[in-house]
This record gives sequence, C-alpha cells and structure tokens, in this order.
Amino acid sequence: MCGITGWWDLSAATPADQLTATIHRMTRALASRGPDDHGVWSDPAAGVALGHRRLSILDLSPAGHQPMLSRNGRFVIVYNGEIFNFQDIRAELLHQGVSCRSQCDTEVLLEGCALWGVEQTVRRCIGMFALALWDRRERSLTLVRDRIGIKPLYWGRQGNQILFASQPRSFLAHSGWQARIDRSALAAFLNQGCVPNPLSIYQDMYQLRPGHILVVKATGAQWEVRYWDLPALVSATPRLTGTVEEAEAALESLLHDAIQRRMVADVPLGAFLSGGIDSSLVTALMQAHSARPVRSFSIGFHEQAYNEAHHAKAIAQHLGTEHTELYVDARQALDLVPQLPEIYDEPFADVSQIPTYLLCRLTRQHVTVALSGDGGDELFAGYTRYLMAQRLEQLFRYSQSWMRDSAAALLRLLPPSLWDRAAMLLPQQRRPTLLGDKLHKLAHLLALPDVKLVYPQLLSFWPLATELVPECGRPQSSDFPSSRTDGIEQMQLLDLMTYLPDDILVKVDRASMAVGLEARVPLLDHRLVELAWRLPLSMKISQGQGKWLLRRILYRHVPQALIDRPKMGFGVPIGDWLRGPLRDWAETLLSESALNEGQLLHAAPIRQRWQQHLSGRRNWQYALWAVLMFQSWRYYWLDGPRS
Repeated sequence: MCGITGWWDLSAATPADQLTATIHRMTRALASRGPDDHGVWSDPAAGVALGHRRLSILDLSPAGHQPMLSRNGRFVIVYNGEIFNFQDIRAELLHQGVSCRSQCDTEVLLEGCALWGVEQTVRRCIGMFALALWDRRERSLTLVRDRIGIKPLYWGRQGNQILFASQPRSFLAHSGWQARIDRSALAAFLNQGCVPNPLSIYQDMYQLRPGHILVVKATGAQWEVRYWDLPALVSATPRLTGTVEEAEAALESLLHDAIQRRMVADVPLGAFLSGGIDSSLVTALMQAHSARPVRSFSIGFHEQAYNEAHHAKAIAQHLGTEHTELYVDARQALDLVPQLPEIYDEPFADVSQIPTYLLCRLTRQHVTVALSGDGGDELFAGYTRYLMAQRLEQLFRYSQSWMRDSAAALLRLLPPSLWDRAAMLLPQQRRPTLLGDKLHKLAHLLALPDVKLVYPQLLSFWPLATELVPECGRPQSSDFPSSRTDGIEQMQLLDLMTYLPDDILVKVDRASMAVGLEARVPLLDHRLVELAWRLPLSMKISQGQGKWLLRRILYRHVPQALIDRPKMGFGVPIGDWLRGPLRDWAETLLSESALNEGQLLHAAPIRQRWQQHLSGRRNWQYALWAVLMFQSWRYYWLDGPRS
C-alpha cells in the first residue's frame, strides 16, 4: 500500500525548481502511507509532476520503485494498492510479447495500460487500487479508482492547476491551493458522520467515485468513464436457480480463492479477529491455506458492554492461530482523541475509528499486512437495521398517515428519561438500552411523509443538518440506486455505494495507513460482490438472522456455539466520556464562541443538544461527536500548525 500525489500546471508556466520543490512537499505529506521509499518525477515542459510513497509488500527490491516509466517510454504511473491476479495478467502480457523486469504488480499494471489501454487493463484486475497515468505523447492524465472504493483518490481543479492525491493533506502542501470549506459537504457530513463521495470537505476537491476513470487533456477538457456499474449489474444479473448446496459450494470456492490470493506477500501477514462472523470466516479460511499458525489480532476493552475480545480468543484457540490481544482502558482510548484530526484528514465521526486505530497499531507491531472481514454485513444482509427498516416500510404500506402521526405523538408523550425508567421494570436480559432515545427516534421516523426517507433518516446523526449550516445549498440525494423492488436489497445496495466506501473503508484506510499497515478486504473481491447479488435474499436472511449462507460455511470450521450471539459492533462509550473525562475538551469546542467562528454553524441547536446530553435527558452522543470531529478537524487543518 502506498500514497500517490501529483499536480499539473496546464499552462506549463511553473519553473522547474518550483515544480520539483512542490511535488516533494506534496509527497512528504503522505509519508505515513509509505515509510519504505519515495520518489518523484517531473516534466517541466509539460508542467506535470508525480510523487509516490512506498510501503513495500511485493518485490522489495528497487525494481518496484515509483514513479515508474513504461518500457516504451510513453507512460508514467504512480499507483496505490494491490492487484491480486497480477501473475495471471503478467502471463497474458508475456504471451503477447511483453516482458517485465520486476516481480511487482506495478509494472504489470503499467505495461497492461500501454498495451491494452487503461479501461481494458483495469477490467482485468482483481484487487484494490488507485492510480494516475501520465501519457507523455498525448499530454493527458488518467486517474482510476477500484470498483468498490477500497483505496482513496482525490482530485481537484483551481484555475489552471490540476491536483490529485491519496489524501487531502497533500493538496494543502501545495502553496497555490486555496483550502475553502464546502458547506454542502459539511451539511452532508453532519448528517452522515462522513463526507459522501464524490464530495470532499473542500471546495474544488472531489473524491473520484468507485469504479470510475477520469481523463484530463492538455486542452483542459475532462470526462469520466464508469467501467464498473454496480446498480446496472444488480438490475441485469439473473438470480441463481440451483440448490442451496450448489450456491454454498460456489460461494465457498470463491471465498477460498479470494482469501488465498490476498495471502501473497513478501512481508509478515496476519488477520484482524473480532470474534464476529466475517473476521472469523476470513481467519478460518486463511488458516486452512497456511502451513503454520496464522497471526491473529484483537482489541479488548475493560468495559464489558463493549468487549468482544474473549469471543475472539476462544475462536483463535479453536482455529489454532497465534493470537495477540491487547486490553485497553478508557485512558488509553481517550489519549487518542486529540490525534484523530491528524489521522483522519477530513472530518470523520464513526466512533469505531478509535478501536480501529488501536487495533491497527497493535497489529503493525508484528506484521505489515492484515486481512479484514469488512463488507460481509453489506453483501450478506448482516445489519439488524435492515430488518428494522423493513418492518417500518411494511407499517407505512398498511397504515394511514394519521395513524402513524398519532403513534408518534403517543411515543413523544413521555420524555426519554421516563421511558428509560420504565425499561428498568423489565428483566435485565430483556432490558433494551437507551429505550427512550430509540422510541423518540421511532417517533421521528413514523412522522416522515414518505417511506423512501425511512432508511436514510434511520442512519442520520442530524436529520436536518442543512439547518445547522448557513447557506449550504441543497443536500445530496440518497435515492435508492436500483430498480430492485425488495426493500432490504435496496438498503444493501445503498450501503455498498455510500456507507461502505465513505465510512467503513475510509476508517480502515486511514487507521491502517497512519501506522504503515496494509489492510486487505477479501470479502470485497468484486467477483464475490457480483456473486452475492445473484443469491436470493432467502439465502442471506433466514429466521430473522442475516448472513445465513456465510454462517453455514463458517460452522464447518468453528462450532456454532462460539459464533451465535447478538451482534455487538466495534464501539466505545462515547456518550459517557462526553459527560465525564472528555467534558472539558468538548465544552471548549462546543462553546457558543467556538461554534460561531467562521459563521459555518448555527450554535443554538448544537448547544441545546449539548445541554440535554449533559443533563442525561437525552443521549446525543453521535450527533455531538460529529460536530466535535468537525471542530477539532477545523482547528488542526485550517487554523493550527501542520507538518
């Protein structure tokens, strides 16, 4: 895994020394992504410069150095990621008379682009990647991002300047780049807890959308090509019609192939093991392909409500992995909070960012590559919210609006604190947590005018985030992206196109790259994604339980008793911390004067929720965390010192 960056002065007016100095600064900004090597290349006559930071995984020799020139001298590439079938593509190149000098996937990708063109080459690739290709003859720049959006790629344009990079921090190292906050992106962030693609938090900067190619010509003309269209595939792909056993065999075969391909590395390799279905399955199949115990890693918390480490340890013992676990207390987690803006260089408010970083830091002390189980919930309907939203949709279908409004009014009759007291009358094993907040959230959903709003609102931190940000414009649409009629599959697809690349994969990429660790996600092999969409929903959800087919495969490797338990998630008690050890830090960022700085936020509704949270009347932990992450990000990146 690496970091890439570059800039192009379309006027070609930048002096050579300034071009070189600038690309060195932009490249240094990405140092954590590639601690092993770095390189730059420039063409002052064209006004273009490319930079690369390398985390050496395959072919550790200088032959893998980037930027890399093609054999014919026409193309220059900088590339971040892994092509897991590069040996197959290499053999195809050799058959057509093209030989490679190195043993790395970068050269295979580069020579493929030179022979077949960019689109035909990336269609051949199984992997995760973001790349920039400079055509010296045509004077054109091509940017590509992998199908799912596993690896990040930002690009921007101000005047005659075209910039791109793995992370926004590289843009800020360019003295000519004007960093201005995009208010629409800010409103979307406060709503979702992450900045949705193709936006970035900055004006004139964008995320290249997953499965897309961007081409920029010397004339300034630019266009995008979508080389992998998931909604179109979902709408056009026929269902599997065979038996459950046939579907299971096909899925297991592809799982083995995807995982085995991702175990190829010239450096030590391990696995994240949370004890859940996805990470347990990945670890089990890794162990099946390994002649020695797989290295597995988990993080535990002393707060029992947030701790799954003992489940992970039991599974590791059953599989015979070489398991490493680290128990952390609240102090260790809290010490990380001031570092979050530097690690996540856009505002990011998924609270599991804290344990994810701690897990990556632990893992990097022992290995350089780790396999993760991310993607299983979206592909195989593992989120409990899918079933909740489906029940709400059915309620909308079979009830009148006045009935739902009346039910919402009844739920609001009692404040959340009284609902919580009522919950204390139930037996402890059946007592829901935060019942009052959940019932008031349900009241909000019941009062919505359109069933299509239910799922996006179910996930939102600030349902009316546009009212928090002055002059933010219209919010980004969250329309369902396919014609498939089943509500759960619509939710899955929306998550695959938004929540997965914008939240889950950003979280893992930033946390792993901050410590120089490569995270690989075999469940997001695009062949597995396509197969999962061919499975009927009945093979994903059975008897109210998601991931049904994955469970059947896992049960052959791990006893069912070690797996079947309520889904917990990877969280921290952020609500309690905001009332306790983080209170002073939060109060500084949420003071009226701090919120009014720059006229980016309306202070009143935020202050109201902060006071309600402190009093214990409501739990606004996620909404407040989003504001706090924006405020701390703003002070670090726009107001504070940066290296």
